[in-house]
Amino acid sequence: MRRPPHTRLRSVAAGALATALAAVGLAALPTAAQAATGGLTVQYRTSSSGASASQTAPWFKVRNTGTAAVPLSEVKLRYYFKADSATTAYRFACDWAVKGCSNVTGSFGTLANPTATADRYLEVGFTAGAGSLAAGADTGDLQLRFHRTDWQQLVQSDDHSFGAGQSAYADWPKVTARVSGTTVWGTEPGGSTEPPPGQALFDDFAYTSGSDPKLGANGWQLRSWGGGPGVYGATWSPKNVTFSQEAGSSLMTLKAGTAGTAASTEHAEISTTSMKFKNGTYAARVKFTDAPVQGPDGDHVVQTFFAINDLKSPMADDYAEYDFEYLPNGGWGETSNAFFATSWETYHPTTGQLVNTHTVARSSHDGWHDLVFTIDGNDIRYYLDGRLFGTHGAGFLPERAMLISFNQWFTDLAGQTSTAPRSYEQQVDYVLHVKDQVLTPAQVASKVDAYRATGTAFSDTVTAG
Repeated sequence: MRRPPHTRLRSVAAGALATALAAVGLAALPTAAQAATGGLTVQYRTSSSGASASQTAPWFKVRNTGTAAVPLSEVKLRYYFKADSATTAYRFACDWAVKGCSNVTGSFGTLANPTATADRYLEVGFTAGAGSLAAGADTGDLQLRFHRTDWQQLVQSDDHSFGAGQSAYADWPKVTARVSGTTVWGTEPGGSTEPPPGQALFDDFAYTSGSDPKLGANGWQLRSWGGGPGVYGATWSPKNVTFSQEAGSSLMTLKAGTAGTAASTEHAEISTTSMKFKNGTYAARVKFTDAPVQGPDGDHVVQTFFAINDLKSPMADDYAEYDFEYLPNGGWGETSNAFFATSWETYHPTTGQLVNTHTVARSSHDGWHDLVFTIDGNDIRYYLDGRLFGTHGAGFLPERAMLISFNQWFTDLAGQTSTAPRSYEQQVDYVLHVKDQVLTPAQVASKVDAYRATGTAFSDTVTAG
């Protein structure tokens, strides 16, 4: 059983959102987004772990985390290091590779913006003879090394990409991977020095409270009006959305609570005031929680990140909704943990007729997760923690623009019979939307790092249409 859409009752709800939706006209027809090239993960280990050594020995495995084969001749890896002196020269060698050392290349470059731990890089590439890397496959070992041309000892403890403790392969974002010139994995030393290009929304949620005037000025609204989804007669309370600083990070918290009656039930929701988001990449870092922060466990609570527009008439084909939803205690016919990615085409608010598709994982998702979904002219793709979670077809693509929202609410009060007060929390680290660009999860991480490197807590350059 799947739940009703978030807007099942919003068509009759009063308040700011209804006003905002009524003010928005039809958006432009869908346009194809520019697809960024595939997803790769680089794993690294060293076979020379000393602070200084006769040679540096970075070994790599490259895994294709996308859904299509990638020609290895288009792939470049960069290992960043600090030269021992401005005049020191280096020489590359391949000792062994599953793809064949004759198909592996190595050259050295100089960084335009050196840092304390990197002014050079080793760039590893492949010839056409290495072939293509299939989706889900890896290259196998690339056992590489480089040394000073004068064979003097080199210092590697101050090198950006070096990991003295990496005696076994592990994901290593200090080595970057590029496909056809586009970085799809890792972060360069120092991060990007320029804000990401193109139209984008980024918010680090660095607000003082729900009444912070910057919140409204930056295009957000806290829900206070009634209606669905969830428990009929429950309150949607702006005070249940709060902001804090934890370990140097700004976080938003959404709280939902109940004492077992509709009158005691409070939900939480924040959404953009503008319906201007359609094709492109949507991303957020969200903390789901299995257990309540107060009171007995067991309620059918839903924790979400989604994009949505309004249903203008029953079964209207220009309705759109794309959801990440976590149910720590089941609900909608589920009896335990369930994590959904759902794409909606339309629904009927009175007959219960639904047109949607979903992907589900029935396991605990307690803790922090990187959530990404992308929309282009072909499909909708959902990513969970850097991995493709689900792909939904062209029949569910949006015809017009949407809001971006987070909420937490109770589907019903059947999961727990206690009348003791209890409450659940969901936290959000950031939200990002990049218009008309389909990014990999690694590219999302790089863009977020770039905003933070420049001290940008909020930026919105997205225009309607």
